[in-house]
Amino acid sequence: MKKLIVAIDGHSSTGKSTFAKAIAKELDYTYLDSGALYRAVTLYALEQGLFHENGEPVTEQLTKKLSHIKLAFHKDPQTGENHTFLNGVDVEQEIRSPRVTAKVSPVSVIPQVREHVDKHLRQWGEAKGVVMDGRDIGTAVFPQAELKIFMTAPAEIRAQRRLAEWHEKGKNATFDEVLENIRQRDHIDSTRAVNPLKQAPDALLLDNGSMTVEEQMDWFKKIVKEKWDITLK
Repeated sequence: MKKLIVAIDGHSSTGKSTFAKAIAKELDYTYLDSGALYRAVTLYALEQGLFHENGEPVTEQLTKKLSHIKLAFHKDPQTGENHTFLNGVDVEQEIRSPRVTAKVSPVSVIPQVREHVDKHLRQWGEAKGVVMDGRDIGTAVFPQAELKIFMTAPAEIRAQRRLAEWHEKGKNATFDEVLENIRQRDHIDSTRAVNPLKQAPDALLLDNGSMTVEEQMDWFKKIVKEKWDITLK
């Protein structure tokens, strides 16, 4: 089977990362989480105090500092999974915190930030054999990707998933708070001026609201069989 670029886009908390990791493992590909890079930039902005009192980023100052933001993925020798590095420091845990989650949307809509992140993603994807997930991978970063998938699910189900993840990690939040955060994120992602979240014309739609990860993988294997006549284990 020739090396592919697999682009997975979709709404927040649809399990894109879990699905993408499973696909990467199945194909023995490299998994790249584009959202992690936006979170890393957001973490940098928080650490540098680059937010107004109203919670909006100080765009001009942040864009001037982008050249100082070095982003990278490095494989954890114990788990085999990629960790996100910001200026040489492993920030995989910090970027998943509620404070970063609450601020990543307004940072990710800044055109210069998107250009900075996309530049890194394109460099890593040139060799192919990668699975990337995000919100504009199939429409802006790699419109030539051989396989594009757009994931969605009802907002209430996505809120339940995120709440369960946060509680599992000991983070406090209510269902209503999480649901509101998801709805806000959907609105920001879908209405931003630069590369808004949308399904690419040639992307396959996957509504996984009532699907397990195993059922999603069965769906993926069927697609690969139909498109490339490849049977995966």
